Amino acid sequence: MENNRQLDHKIWGIAWPALLSNISIPLLGLVDSAILGHLDTSKYLSAVAVGAALLSFLYWGFSFLRMGTTGLVARAEGAGDILGSLLVLARSAVLAIGLSALVILFHQPLIALGLALMSPAPELQNLAQSYAGIRIASAPAVLVTYTVVGWFIGRQNTRWPMLIVVVTNLANIGLDFLLVLGLGLNSDGAALATVIAEYLGCAIALLAVYTQLPDLGGLRFKQHLMDVSAYKQLLNSNRHLFVRTVCLLFSFAFFTAQGENYGSQVLAANTLIMQLLMLASYGMDGFAFAAEGMAGQRLGGGDLPAFRRAVGRCALWTMVSALVLSLAFALLQPRLISVLTDINSVRELMSQYYPWLILLPLLAAPSYLLDGVFIGAAETRYMMSTMLLSVGLVYLPLWYLFAGLGNHGLWLAFAAFNLARGLSLFYWYRRLSREGGWLPPNPA
Repeated sequence: MENNRQLDHKIWGIAWPALLSNISIPLLGLVDSAILGHLDTSKYLSAVAVGAALLSFLYWGFSFLRMGTTGLVARAEGAGDILGSLLVLARSAVLAIGLSALVILFHQPLIALGLALMSPAPELQNLAQSYAGIRIASAPAVLVTYTVVGWFIGRQNTRWPMLIVVVTNLANIGLDFLLVLGLGLNSDGAALATVIAEYLGCAIALLAVYTQLPDLGGLRFKQHLMDVSAYKQLLNSNRHLFVRTVCLLFSFAFFTAQGENYGSQVLAANTLIMQLLMLASYGMDGFAFAAEGMAGQRLGGGDLPAFRRAVGRCALWTMVSALVLSLAFALLQPRLISVLTDINSVRELMSQYYPWLILLPLLAAPSYLLDGVFIGAAETRYMMSTMLLSVGLVYLPLWYLFAGLGNHGLWLAFAAFNLARGLSLFYWYRRLSREGGWLPPNPA
């Protein structure tokens, strides 16, 4: 039986590479902005902001490929089914390639629809469309990399995912200097740099898988891979995660749209606070990744006591990280606000709504942890149902009821939405624990 010290060592061994890779993501955005911000006009920076937001929304919608792979792999690994683990990866990769082919085939109407919804300024329309049109070529690399990262997290290995993300981002930065500043390709150069970097990241991901492959016998593997019925569970799990992800994307888009109704100054303040909140989410995600791999493997091995101990220690470190983040936000409030904006009116508005930022890591921490637990357990239908409940019965009704409070009412609804996600997932966690529902027949 593992003691707490051994569990903590494993948790941190998974969490710290995930934290480092997560931190590199906003840093890349800052470098991109700095490079484009030094051109002779701001239109290229604005076009990239629009195009990147559109692609991020699209690709984030396919993040179920990562999460769905993680849970099934973790349970297969816990059961000692190495062939099953590799088959989950291979089937997920086949699904990723099929979806990316559809994205590329229909990219023109998808981009046109996205730009119509975002309504950029007329002078940015063509630049943003060109940027997104180039970036869409990386869809196969992005989606296949999602599956590989999910496979490694399911195996409790976040060091390869860290290397993939860090190398991709460093290559992107270097190519930005070459293509944007060196060759003068402006926003198209930024898009091309990202495409090349994402294919490089995918190549590293596939190389990483190759180094881990055991000798299973090609014929047997191919026979299992071609079994059409085996894709049903993968598609079913991904269907739940897709609906859940769409609801989550809607919650953020709705928040932004409603904030815009209160004026550009409020929108700017909300956006800056939300960026800090996303930074906090990166911090808590490391322990959610640990929960995914550790919970799934212990369930795959049929060891419920070990599963509960792992969840308990991951919960402890998730709450510690939330407390540290909230305390840091409280102590650094003046400094953070001054770093993010020089506009006095926006600073004042940020100060008004800043208490929500201090509170939200504590309210959202349970949902981050339990998302990891349910992903690792491959029990994704509960994630879908609780997300639908939190949006439909908490977020939107509270926004409507407290509309008279203005932007504070919007933040109240968003905070309650995050709390509801955690509480509803905790209800199902307790119920499955009481009823012995954590150990259905092995899905792998």
